[in-house]
Amino acid sequence: MLRWVSGTFEGWPREAFDVLLRLEGEPSAEVRRECRREREELVRQPMIELLNAVADADSAYEDFSVWGYGEVLLRAWQRQSAIVRLARNVELGVRFDLDGLEVCVAWWYAPPAQIERYRAAVADDGSGPRLVAIARKLEREGFVLSGELLKRPLRGYPVDHPRAELFRHKSVIATRSLGCEEWIHTPAAADQVLAAFSQLRPLARWLVKNVAEVRP
Repeated sequence: MLRWVSGTFEGWPREAFDVLLRLEGEPSAEVRRECRREREELVRQPMIELLNAVADADSAYEDFSVWGYGEVLLRAWQRQSAIVRLARNVELGVRFDLDGLEVCVAWWYAPPAQIERYRAAVADDGSGPRLVAIARKLEREGFVLSGELLKRPLRGYPVDHPRAELFRHKSVIATRSLGCEEWIHTPAAADQVLAAFSQLRPLARWLVKNVAEVRP
């Protein structure tokens, strides 16, 4: 479990967007240096406070990380990302940028043993149809399902198998944008994230139970 000492979450200040605009494109080293403190205070710190608020509401979300300025991936200076670890290779994600907030659940970077467990669960007549039902419900709720796919149908299963497309997955990701309404400047942003996490919980539980956990 990883927690930070921080203030009460009040949302992102409007000035946070000004900082991100200054970091547009490929900012120079000088601009990045000038923006470092403001980005920490106005962009990253609210994310820490948000995740603390989410963890206070539900202890299942207590193990989280918020990327620091020096850990920005792919030079994405305009994005502030965080993850909540649920199990090995199964994470909830939150991202803040100029478009507002985005949430996801992801099973990715999985070792071969997990991929085999995933395929066995998809093939199973109980857990397989359950995954289909979960995926369809998420799509109706506005989530986009994606992930790394095999280029061809999985060998050993008929191409007309009712879950043939799911067999091709080597990772599973469900993502939805929460937008950038006035609530993003208020504590209500935490409620938005909690509601989205609740929608993602059935898929997260399926992945933890059927893929991440090693059964005796």
